[in-house]
Amino acid sequence: MPLPKLISVVDTRPIVRQVALEAFGNACGRPVYDGARHIGTLHESAEATVCFFEELVPADSRAFREEQTLSIFETIERVLHAEGMEFGHLTRTWFYLDKILDWYELFNQTRTPFLKARGAFEGLMPASTGIGIANRFGAAVVAGALAIKPKGAAVVQEVASPMQCSALDYKSSFSRAVEVQREGSRAIYISGTASIEPGGATAHVGDTKAQIELTMEVVSAILRSRQMHWSDCTRAIAYIKEVKNSPLFADYLRAHCLQALPLTWMHSDICRDDLLFEIELDAVAKQG
Repeated sequence: MPLPKLISVVDTRPIVRQVALEAFGNACGRPVYDGARHIGTLHESAEATVCFFEELVPADSRAFREEQTLSIFETIERVLHAEGMEFGHLTRTWFYLDKILDWYELFNQTRTPFLKARGAFEGLMPASTGIGIANRFGAAVVAGALAIKPKGAAVVQEVASPMQCSALDYKSSFSRAVEVQREGSRAIYISGTASIEPGGATAHVGDTKAQIELTMEVVSAILRSRQMHWSDCTRAIAYIKEVKNSPLFADYLRAHCLQALPLTWMHSDICRDDLLFEIELDAVAKQG
């Protein structure tokens, strides 16, 4: 298969809009604003209120990194409250940190207390991606998010990874995956997943091929645990640390007949210097 061009500057809007498209097709939601700035879309149904934050940027991109992070969380909470929702309805997040390896620990030291204060450790811990890549604003961090407030039969629940420990065990505040059950379907949002052992250490240091293989096994195990398969995938992003290693992932896809996966490829740092590959994935299974 020909290798795609790797994206090296992130734009969160097409990512979140694709998630919305899979959930609602071409149905139009209501625009959501933070002040005068359009930041997303709100959908109402008999089952749930769903808010997609397509593009979240800090109020001041010149502020300290932790202040920029806090600004994004405060925006999410402020807008959710304005829409009759709570921060605890946050279901899926994407955080793209410029120069992530310089400050991922600081990011977590900002994120974790905010989530803890809003009850995420006792309620729903969102699925998430945290990746190192530049953005068009020159900000330390940009983000996208999905929040769901069930009203009827919809159910939102965390899903564990059969092959990994909780990310909370190594002080990173996100769940491995979140499943959303709606009438006629189940959707799973699998967090950014990398080559991490059950105890939380990096597996296969220096071996990109082995890291890819383990990462894909971990994702496959999560899918199987929810009676899903690769064929149920609706969207995925592969994050590759070194461009020269792209053929290794292409080889894996070919060897496992996964060339048809709806993939976007990005050139980015992972949250640890010794992690060389990461993938996030959504899947939907129909149910009677």
